[in-house]
Amino acid sequence: MRDTAREASPAPILPYSRIVGQDELKLALELNFIAPAIGGVLIAGQRGTAKSTVVRAFALMTGGCMPVTLPINATDDRVLGGWELDALMHGEARRQRGLLEEAHDKGLLYVDEVNLLDDHIVNIILDVVSTGVLSVQREGIDTETHVSFGLVGTMNPEEGSLRAQLLDRFGLMVTAAELDIEERHRMITTVLAFEEERLRADSGWLRAAEEDNRRLRDGLLAARARLTAVRLEADISRLCAEAAARTGAVGQRGDLLVAKAARALAAREDTERVNARHVRRVLPLALRHRRPESVHGQEPAWGQDEEAAIDELFG
Repeated sequence: MRDTAREASPAPILPYSRIVGQDELKLALELNFIAPAIGGVLIAGQRGTAKSTVVRAFALMTGGCMPVTLPINATDDRVLGGWELDALMHGEARRQRGLLEEAHDKGLLYVDEVNLLDDHIVNIILDVVSTGVLSVQREGIDTETHVSFGLVGTMNPEEGSLRAQLLDRFGLMVTAAELDIEERHRMITTVLAFEEERLRADSGWLRAAEEDNRRLRDGLLAARARLTAVRLEADISRLCAEAAARTGAVGQRGDLLVAKAARALAAREDTERVNARHVRRVLPLALRHRRPESVHGQEPAWGQDEEAAIDELFG
């Protein structure tokens, strides 16, 4: 491989703008980027459904680097930060930053197979994401740091569920979609083209993909900047509450998440007010993991019954 090709495409990850399908997953990532207060995205899906590829491509597009990845065996010290062992052996107390602070620098924390992670660690991460404050008080460490980053977790439901309390804390949830035959065909040709173009010293294919990435990133940053100016009128907030009630959402967190996601979608579309269409579009993302079945450990789902209840409300 030529060095110039490495410079053109430093990571063997398909450009985000060239990923085939997975529209709902991409929408959830983008809304969470525009409105970080949404609190993270949980992606469910079997192996080989491109969950990790989409997340890494999104991180490269928005932040220019791969996301900070939390390993399954992560300890409190690794997550929160601790003391540098080498320095301690020489009698010097030097603090070592944790993964959450690294995620603040890079913009995204990626937790692969979050359902296999220790619940205690998941609780810590979700608390920091919701408050924006990393507070460490133990073993001689007493610090409080403001951090902000996007959170994305993935899970394969066949390998175990996530406790309902933790499931509810993720702002949005999507299921990685199975591609139809046409999409599978496009995926094959796109990936093969990418693998070939990465080897070229000056690839027009890659330049076009990166230019599309740049436009997408600029659009998302502009949407984030205008988010607080987007109005959400009383009739729309009531619509969010009615939709959550009709689908049997457990608790009230889902009502608020529907409103936040709908507002982010309106900002993404550069409109001044949230409308009913925005609410309708984000409902499954915000509510599918807050259905009563999820509380009892069943796989979150959004099917015909939920669609019928919502269709009746929206007319």
